[in-house]
Amino acid sequence: MSDDLFDVTDSSFESAVLGSDKPVLVDFWAEWCAPCRAIAPIVAEVAGEYGGKVRIAKINVDDNPATPGKYGVRGIPTLILFKDGEVVDQVVGAVPKSQIKDLVEKGL
Repeated sequence: MSDDLFDVTDSSFESAVLGSDKPVLVDFWAEWCAPCRAIAPIVAEVAGEYGGKVRIAKINVDDNPATPGKYGVRGIPTLILFKDGEVVDQVVGAVPKSQIKDLVEKGL
C-alpha cells in the first residue's frame, strides 16, 4: 500500500479520511465479497492514475462495522468520495473503471 492507497479502521477513519487535506475515495469491502475482489485492481489503478491528487482508503466492513453503519452502507462494494470531511457522492456495486474515475473527478 502506498500513501495514496491505504487501509483504514473505525478508529483511524476520522483522522485519515475526514481530516485529509485531499479528497479521499473510501472502498467499503469484505474478504468474502467476489465483486469487491473484482474491483480491487481497478481501484488500485485509479489510485495510481490520480496519485498526489486523491487518496484511496480501503475499509473492511467485517472488521470495522461502525463506519459503514454511520454512512448507511448496505451493500458492498460501496465507494464513497469524501472531500473536506463531507460526503460528495457514492457508487454501489462492481462498477466499470470509467464510473469510478467519474466519481473521483467530482472531488477535484
